Amino acid sequence: MKQHIDLGRRGEDAAAGYLAGIGWTILDRNWRCSEGEIDIVAHDGRVPVVCEVKTRRSTRYGDPLEAITGPKAARLRRLAWRWAAAHGVRGTAVRVDVLGLVADGDAFTIDHLREVC
Repeated sequence: MKQHIDLGRRGEDAAAGYLAGIGWTILDRNWRCSEGEIDIVAHDGRVPVVCEVKTRRSTRYGDPLEAITGPKAARLRRLAWRWAAAHGVRGTAVRVDVLGLVADGDAFTIDHLREVC
């Protein structure tokens, strides 16, 4: 279990580094409310972006982006609205992206899917 948590933490750190590297500002990490948790909230220069991070050791059991089902996407949208309300941001101005990371030695390959819901 500890290895799973460590992989997830390393993946979120890598995702935050990737986002900062493309010029985004990290606004929040691991923001929680009664409905769940948002991995990263960043600002892309135009709008806040809720970022779900899915990290895998390999693609042996599928691509990490495949973990975003319809119900999961709807939950992410609700969490985005909750974050927006808590921070005084119009909910329609918040976008939801997903970052799929696959371990590649000590680094990760990153797929960034924009505007998933």
